[in-house]
Amino acid sequence: MNPLDRMAGALIALMLALETRIYRRDERGSVTTEHVLWAVAVIAIVGIVVAAVKAYVELQAGKIK
Repeated sequence: MNPLDRMAGALIALMLALETRIYRRDERGSVTTEHVLWAVAVIAIVGIVVAAVKAYVELQAGKIK
């Protein structure tokens, strides 16, 4: 799966989780929701890092004679 696809999916999941949390005012499951949001954020960050490293490596590999 493409890292950008993963990042897009993670951002969509984050938006849905935030919208759900806004409309629901009770605190049941708030710890679980918080863990899910942290997991989504970490996945997004990892996706960005993977894409950056991949782009850098491909750029450097293109310079090899």
